[in-house]
Amino acid sequence: MRIIPAIDIIEGQCVRLSKGDYDTKKVYNENPLEVAKEFEAHGIEYLHLVDLDGAKSKHIVNHKILEQIASKTSLKIDFGGGLKTDDDLRIAFNSGANQITGGSIAVKNRERFTQWISTYGANKIILGADAMDEKVAVSGWLEESKEELVPFVQGYQKEGINYVICTDISKDGMLEGPSFDLYKKILEQSQSGLKLIASGGISTFDELPKLEEMGCEGTIIGKAIYENRISLKQLENFILSK
Repeated sequence: MRIIPAIDIIEGQCVRLSKGDYDTKKVYNENPLEVAKEFEAHGIEYLHLVDLDGAKSKHIVNHKILEQIASKTSLKIDFGGGLKTDDDLRIAFNSGANQITGGSIAVKNRERFTQWISTYGANKIILGADAMDEKVAVSGWLEESKEELVPFVQGYQKEGINYVICTDISKDGMLEGPSFDLYKKILEQSQSGLKLIASGGISTFDELPKLEEMGCEGTIIGKAIYENRISLKQLENFILSK
């Protein structure tokens, strides 16, 4: 299972929110590159970089930070937040993203998102399936759609999607543990081969082997790292043990 730390960006700073609420913003570091380099120094190869300004303004904003981290580390970055147009995608990939994550666009403009899968390939495009009460949420989690989570994932599997990041918004940033039951349900009801990336609520190191055992392909860890609930040394040892 891949370990994927998260860096969320607002106004150039590394922040975390609780349940996606912008009013709960807590700044952890004013230099995202410094954070990324520390991850890399502990053997981490992947990074989940979220442009929260972009998610709110509905177009890419913090691509310069993406470019800086991509050019000054060897981390493989998946980038999301506000990617709505072909131009946004071009900027993200040109700035060094290894993959992009589309959430709202996959709900609101299925045709365009499906086109991205066929243009860039299923290994470059991640479906962001973020949910509250098993309903997909959009626009930086500020809106709930009528899309049911599991059928939404199943539908995009038919379009060729391999990678899905699923965040249970009620858990995100709360340090109360991930939605094991939800991930189990998605994996059981989806076609085989789904690369499910668990996100939201990771609070202790012991949860990681459990997610791996369930069949999650990766897990995104944010606040648990920043609040020192899980140390980078523990993650380094987990990676080395594989």
